[in-house]
Amino acid sequence: MENKKGKGRRKLPLKKIEKRDDLYASFSKRRSGLYKKASELVRECDVDVGMIIFSPTGKPYSFFHPTVDAIVSCFQNPDLQLSISAQLVAAHARHRVNELNSRLEELDTIKKDAVFQKNMYDEVMETGQKSRWESVEEPSAEELTKFEDWLNTVGSDLQNRLNQLESGASSSSG
Repeated sequence: MENKKGKGRRKLPLKKIEKRDDLYASFSKRRSGLYKKASELVRECDVDVGMIIFSPTGKPYSFFHPTVDAIVSCFQNPDLQLSISAQLVAAHARHRVNELNSRLEELDTIKKDAVFQKNMYDEVMETGQKSRWESVEEPSAEELTKFEDWLNTVGSDLQNRLNQLESGASSSSG
């Protein structure tokens, strides 16, 4: 077997994508990546972010945190303080984002646990391991007959012992 090495990740030259379908797919993926990076900046660096993106078809997409008004006001005049109402709205937006991020982390943990459990189940099923009850063999007719005889013997022995105890109790009380 030869030691072939793949090309791995390499830097691709930047050039305009000519095929329309490829262009739309690439735009959609890159837009999602930009949103993800912007939300990471907000979460990790506690900064305000605003961006507007126009798709190849001219449709606008935007991402603003905490609010459009806060970002635009800060962009127009960086030294200007936001009004009290704008500050409250921005604070509420930040708080809501933090709540949603916490919930997302909880759901990610739940998902990881579920995936782990599913993988463990699949592994057990794949290896053909059986549970304790699945591994018990079904008894033969002869074994069932022996077991039934044993139960009958034990039952009659118990009945005899009960009769002895009752007769002993009645004779001692009389």
